[in-house]
Amino acid sequence: MTTTPRLALTSAALLLIVHLPATTATADDTGPSEPPGTEPSAAAPVKVDPTDPDLKLPEGATLAEAKVLDIKSVVEDQSGDERREDTNADVTFALQAEVLFGKDSAKISPEAKSRIAGIAEEIRKQNATRVRVFGFTDNLGSSAHGDTLSKQRANAVQAVLDQDLNSPTITFDVRGYGEQYPIADNATEEGRRKNRRVEVTFPRTQQ
Repeated sequence: MTTTPRLALTSAALLLIVHLPATTATADDTGPSEPPGTEPSAAAPVKVDPTDPDLKLPEGATLAEAKVLDIKSVVEDQSGDERREDTNADVTFALQAEVLFGKDSAKISPEAKSRIAGIAEEIRKQNATRVRVFGFTDNLGSSAHGDTLSKQRANAVQAVLDQDLNSPTITFDVRGYGEQYPIADNATEEGRRKNRRVEVTFPRTQQ
């Protein structure tokens, strides 16, 4: 019996933001935002004294409220076909479109159903009652086509999950975002492949 090598990455940080006196406009380099409903949830566990002399703030600067970034563990199989992200609030599975569907199709392949069944099992384990299923595409083709295809694919994954879970207590939020919220560079085929995906997210209750 062989096992698929996996890579894991875990990170946590205390984020301190210093507001400097503004004299000129600066470019916005925050990058693409996350889909609605996926914002970090952690709050700062301690208060920071902005008058502490050890902070050594520049003259005229002020200290913003401290925030704690979500602890995130990312596990991706070697092929890159499936990725799992765990934060202190949520679990997210991302499945590449190629392992779920044929080209430009929203029909679930028979092989994909076993992957979705594994996600359904984790939803049961976490006792989740709210599940988000979001579809995404690359930027090839028209934006309207991408919006439609991503929603159809999200609907297809949701239908299999609903059948596997067979639970009237679970509420699904299903959306198709098309080419919005890319996670890789659409300028390369490797990047576009990563962007063609369906993500399943649900609250984390079991540690």
